[in-house]
Amino acid sequence: DKSLVYDLTTKKNTVAVISDGSAVLGLGNIGAEAAMPVMEGKAALFKRFAKVDSIPIVLDTQDTEEIIAAVKAVAPTFGGINLEDISAPRCFEIEARLIEELDIPVFHDDQHGTAIVVLAALYNALKVAGKDIGDIRVVVNGGGSAGLSVARRFLAAGVKHIMVVDKVGILAEKNADQLPPHHAAIAKITNHENRTGTLEDA
Repeated sequence: DKSLVYDLTTKKNTVAVISDGSAVLGLGNIGAEAAMPVMEGKAALFKRFAKVDSIPIVLDTQDTEEIIAAVKAVAPTFGGINLEDISAPRCFEIEARLIEELDIPVFHDDQHGTAIVVLAALYNALKVAGKDIGDIRVVVNGGGSAGLSVARRFLAAGVKHIMVVDKVGILAEKNADQLPPHHAAIAKITNHENRTGTLEDA
């Protein structure tokens, strides 16, 4: 009876911290072995602050389909999956597919964890400055997994004026046909003035 797995095993309080080492903060694409200490550190944080057991897993592949297959294969062991330091745009498809195909929570920390922390910082800044969230203008510098998730979280929280800037400049809907899909999607819901230019112009 599969339903007893949460009562009779450690599954209910065990999370997998999974990475391919392709986008380790500040270090870039350093590979599986070099990413292991970062995953061990994340596992220690889960235990220290949430009393959740976690197992770091690094995958020696950066192929989207192989990563999805590997995570699905080990998923029965875990109550949740924490994806970590997987480069964009692959991370978007990997997370979306795993959410759809697994029956346990899947969380890409670089997107959602970062966005939650940045939104908390924004709330504190608004209190200090005495400003309303609907009246401010925000520029997100970087259109990777964290930046795009921050922009989406800000929109959901009520920020009305957001521009995302990446290495190609300000992401604008009028240039969406020249952008990769993940940038085109955010350009359609931000930068309502359709401005273009550099970070300085934003």
